[in-house]
Amino acid sequence: MRQIIILYCFIVGCYSYGQIPKLPETPQQANLYSVPVIRNGTSNLTPRVNNHPTVVYPHKKVSSQSDQELINQEVERQIEEIRAESFSRNFMLTPLSDKKGTSAYYKAFENLSKLDAEGYSIADAVFIVENAYNNNDKKFHSTYQGQIQKATNIIRKEIKASGIEDSDNVSKNLSIFKYFAEDSKLNGKVVHKAIKYDFDDYMGAKDYSKMFVSKLMNTNSGQCHSMPLLYLILAEQIGAEAYLVMSPNHSYIRFKDADGEMLSVELTNGMFSANSFVLNSGYIKAEALKNKLYMQNLNKREILSQTYVDLASGYIHKYGYDEFVSKVLNKALALNPNNINATLWKSNTDQVRFMQACGRFGIDPENKEQLQNIRNYPPLEEQFRQINTGFDYIDQSGFTQMPLEQYEKWLGSLKSTENKQKSDEIAERMRILNVQKQKEAKNKPKPITPKKESPKIYRIPKEWL
Repeated sequence: MRQIIILYCFIVGCYSYGQIPKLPETPQQANLYSVPVIRNGTSNLTPRVNNHPTVVYPHKKVSSQSDQELINQEVERQIEEIRAESFSRNFMLTPLSDKKGTSAYYKAFENLSKLDAEGYSIADAVFIVENAYNNNDKKFHSTYQGQIQKATNIIRKEIKASGIEDSDNVSKNLSIFKYFAEDSKLNGKVVHKAIKYDFDDYMGAKDYSKMFVSKLMNTNSGQCHSMPLLYLILAEQIGAEAYLVMSPNHSYIRFKDADGEMLSVELTNGMFSANSFVLNSGYIKAEALKNKLYMQNLNKREILSQTYVDLASGYIHKYGYDEFVSKVLNKALALNPNNINATLWKSNTDQVRFMQACGRFGIDPENKEQLQNIRNYPPLEEQFRQINTGFDYIDQSGFTQMPLEQYEKWLGSLKSTENKQKSDEIAERMRILNVQKQKEAKNKPKPITPKKESPKIYRIPKEWL
């Protein structure tokens, strides 16, 4: 049985057109790691076909009948080009470029496109996305930059006070984890409180900025999107190796322990977890693992892909769907074809485009009889086929929608006695390994190392301001 994905409103098949259910009148809850929903439904716009196009006539003196025929042919060619262009616009999404603030997103896309996919700064990529949502507010960049530097300095002081070597990746990761899970003190004074999970509108349905790292730093509370991103930013700043991992409706962090085993960090609860915890959600199929949708250590290229999805999602929440969204999502999928979030948003975008186009030709896609009329418009019929192809891919990928109630229940289960015991066992094993490692380091002669450079201060590139 076909799974309900977004607006699962088309029956499979190129020619067996079924009735399409009615769109919801109000947007439903959505977040980056759950199923996106259509916003701004069908359009009642009339076709944009221009029956009286303006034609630029060649400035040439007619000297013969053959010259006149050439001019007539040129005029006809220009008319056909204009009509074809006007006609093709009927099959595209209504542009939203006239809305205030969209230019900030166009600039953000341009800046993201300039990043080296293998060597960019995650802090920069996140800034570009969140700065666009804030309409390039001049105050935003200085606040964002200062908060990241402050957090980095707190962790660096913890590392120095603990005598952690720069090559000790485990201890550096534990220092970041401690920043999230415990109060940070300097000379007996609390300089930073443990970060809390924000249960209020954690999916960003009412206030999309709830998804942002900047919101987390402003309020000292976040959720499963902003917390892992901030962790990665701080890891990057202190030179620690860590990975972003995706699961249904969720993301978390992994890093290697002293034995080379991957440890999962649940920042939402401040605990360590095993792979079994994620699998026990019941919403990860074998096909999804085989197709690398979930539980993969994302590389820089794949994280950048998700950053493009974040950009598109913010644009959709503020303005709706247009061809800019499609361009952004195509870039995301080019970087990571397995990005299921990009695939879901693309499916949504394709559906809105089809609904708008049907409306322009007087076709009600919710009416089974009227839907047959798309055969009179090959571009519409092709759009329909592409939508069904997208549905087939999503079905076969192993994607399963996880209801919000189930997600909350699953996330809360981390605090169960069994999972808490597992977390404590992992933490104790890491503590013992670190103690042994420090003893071994003390007995070894210290190698002569070149003088370390001063810690770098995070700076946002001036050309983005």
